[in-house]
This record gives sequence, C-alpha cells and structure tokens, in this order.
Amino acid sequence: MCGVMTRTLATTCLLLSIAASAYAQAQTATPQAFPTCTRAELQAAADSYVAAQRTGDVSKMAFADKVAYRENMSDVDKTKGLWNTALPIALSRSVMDTTRCKTFTEIIVTEGAHQYVVGTRLYVDKGTITRIDSLVTDKGDWLFNANAYLKYSKAEDWSAPKPEARVSAQELINAANSYLDLFSDKFVKVPWGRPCARLEGGAYSNRTGDQNATCEVGIPAGVLYIVNRDYIVDTELGVINVFCRFGNSSSGMPDSHTFRLVNGKLTNVHTLSVNLNPTTPSPQTDDNGVIIR
Repeated sequence: MCGVMTRTLATTCLLLSIAASAYAQAQTATPQAFPTCTRAELQAAADSYVAAQRTGDVSKMAFADKVAYRENMSDVDKTKGLWNTALPIALSRSVMDTTRCKTFTEIIVTEGAHQYVVGTRLYVDKGTITRIDSLVTDKGDWLFNANAYLKYSKAEDWSAPKPEARVSAQELINAANSYLDLFSDKFVKVPWGRPCARLEGGAYSNRTGDQNATCEVGIPAGVLYIVNRDYIVDTELGVINVFCRFGNSSSGMPDSHTFRLVNGKLTNVHTLSVNLNPTTPSPQTDDNGVIIR
C-alpha cells in the first residue's frame, strides 16, 4: 500500500509505522517493578523508625542504597530531617499497607525542650526503606497542642475491628475521599458514625465522651479543594491515612488525615496540618482541646 502514495497516504503510513514500533517496544519492555513486602516487614520498618526517632540514631533503620528523604513535602538532606533528633516519644501508633508497601506512624512528644506531633510514612521494598516522608507539626501549626493531642489520642480505641466489622480497601478510600470532598462540595454523603471524634491539631470534638457524638461538626464555608491525595490503607486495622495539600498542588498546606472505620462508619479522625507561612499565625488550642484564638 505504501509503495506509490500521495502525501496524505505517506503521512498515514508514517503514523502506522510509529504506532507499530511503539507497540513492539511495549511488548518487549521490562514490566514495571512494584515493591514487595509482608506485614511483618512493614511492622519491623515502622518499629525501627520509632527506635531511631527515640535515639536520634538513623542507623537503626534499614535504608536501601537509594532513598528519598522528605519533610513537610519538600526534599531534605538525610542529616537534616527530624529523625536525627532524639525525642522522648509519649505515644506512637503505626498502620501498614501491604498492597502499596507503605507505613504511617504517628508520634506525640510532650516532654523535653520542644513538643511535636509527627506523622511519618515509610516506603518499603523487600525489607528495606526506600523513602521516608515526615510531616512535622509544632507550635504555630494549625490548632497545635501536643498535650491535648496526647490526652485524647491515648484514650481512643484504635484496635483492629472484629473481622465482620471490617471493610474493603476501596470502601476505606471512598470514605476518606467523601470526607475530604466536603470541603469543595457540601452535598457529598459521608458515612458518619456514632460515636465519632475528630482530633485536629489539638482541638477535640468530643471532650465529654458522649456516646452519641458525631464527627459531622462543621466544614468551613466556601470551596476549598484538597489535592495531591496519597493513600495508605490498612484493612486489618480499618484505618486509612491520606497525605494531601489544601488548595494548591505545590504550595498548599501539607496535611495528614487519618480515618478509622468500623462497620463502614467513621469512628475517629486525626488531622495534622503544617503552616508554611509563619507570618500568618494559625489558631491554637489549650490543653483541653478548646480553641483559644
């Protein structure tokens, strides 16, 4: 067909040739290598991070040859991250995603010279850590109060639901997305549960322990898009963690939302939000989780 041709036919033949070449390359290309892991490997990695953070000794972590180091959604030098600072951790909790081979650990520091609430993700492949990604919140960040965060967090139940009360990974993702979508569309349906409590920086929505409390306690007016959502899903614990940004894909507020579901309903929400603009103070809370300014 392509022996003697018009200009149009020549163009068509060229496109067909390019497409055929691309198809042939696709058939012979090396398949994309996804990380592999077991729950035990993920637990060991998370435990090693907590040990490293307690001592400030990152040699306790099994890093791969090539590692990405990130803090507050920016690349940092390995030696500059908070994981090099020994911290007196008052409480830590970890979740594991054996599909994505990631972990999320929340640590709370109330003693010592500096208080923190930190959310750290590890990316794991064959037992080694290929990426560490921390959101570090402290004084000046959104509603920050480590004392209140510890007080209410340690009193909550984050244990694994009974097998019959667990939901699928997709249901966890859908629930998290519905909550975050409320910020841009107030008509989205969210699987609210009762009781449910929201711990936001230090502010707590159920200080009285009301068994009929709900997390449906109000979303800011207006339209605010929550973007760059990235998930860690632990179906065994019924927990999903979402790293995201508020408003802008590159400069929006770095944020972590962690949700727990039982019987398909929200029971707990934890949020950590980093204020990137120190000249604009965020509202704060007292040790009882009450917003004071």
